[in-house]
Amino acid sequence: MDAKVLLTTAETCAEFLSAHLEGDWTAPVPDSDRTVAEIVAHIGDCLHWYSFDLAGGPVELSTMDAKIKPDAAPAELVVTLGTTAKVLAAMVATSSEDDRGFHPAGIADAPGFAAMGCDELLVHTYDAALGLGVRFEPPALLAAATLYRLFPWAPTDTPAWPTLLWANGRAPLGEYRRLTKWTWHCAPLEEWDGKLPIS
Repeated sequence: MDAKVLLTTAETCAEFLSAHLEGDWTAPVPDSDRTVAEIVAHIGDCLHWYSFDLAGGPVELSTMDAKIKPDAAPAELVVTLGTTAKVLAAMVATSSEDDRGFHPAGIADAPGFAAMGCDELLVHTYDAALGLGVRFEPPALLAAATLYRLFPWAPTDTPAWPTLLWANGRAPLGEYRRLTKWTWHCAPLEEWDGKLPIS
């Protein structure tokens, strides 16, 4: 996972959202306490936080409280999403292999932050699409890159996109029930202990 994949993912999601600017962005997102606009603002917030966390290093910093305004125009929210993705991509591209940043799910490396950014983009664009009453499905390669970097325990014999939704607790997957709890492995993959962190 690298900055190029992150930027491609952001472009995919921004292009989709830009095609639905005339929808009702005040509509609630199913199974969420947020509206479409709040979900899209949240994506940008996450990408911004991840940039800060990667730059800040492995010790948690709680010194800044910057938030994207969900009451901004939808078109501006989409531009903000792309802008925060570029900032995170720049941080990922200029970080060394040894650079690590704090995240509650683990002390992540740059590819881990890139993958978390992609997950936020893909899954929350899916959420926004539900609120808008439309369907979102990204290219399988983007879903697979995100899935296998963050969820090394996920099934490998099922399509990447529905498996990514399952891994994020969004839907059941064949014989696998819908998850009520889930987590990422955002530290380097070689640090995964091989255990299933969910049940």
